[in-house]
Amino acid sequence: METQNYAKHRQTVGAFHFFLLPVLLLTFGGSITNLVLSWGDHTRIYSASLLCVLSFCMMLLALLARMFALKAQDRAIRAEENLRHYVLTGKLLDARLTVRQVIGLRFAADEEFVALAQRAAAEGLSEDDIKKSVKSWRPDTYRV
Repeated sequence: METQNYAKHRQTVGAFHFFLLPVLLLTFGGSITNLVLSWGDHTRIYSASLLCVLSFCMMLLALLARMFALKAQDRAIRAEENLRHYVLTGKLLDARLTVRQVIGLRFAADEEFVALAQRAAAEGLSEDDIKKSVKSWRPDTYRV
């Protein structure tokens, strides 16, 4: 695996991003087309509308499953980084830091983590600005 840095830290899941989502979008589009074409036919309208609703629900289910997993990872990252800050300083992270800022801080090596956390809280840096400020990148290869 390549060394992570700001330019190469985003991860995609091929099966989700390049297969499942396109297939679900095409299925939903096809079901809408089927619904429109069967609008005047009373024998097909029920099954066409059912397919449309089910394909929409499957797309929503896939997106919600991904969002729920990312939310759980965000909570774990917040707890891990709070513990890391406590180990390094004896204090919890600044309460002004948002979850997104803490997620950006996870890439900072221990040497710059505390100072960058203080700067992020004081200046209200965005997650992206925090990542750009990291000099010694600490990879996170477990996030999906």
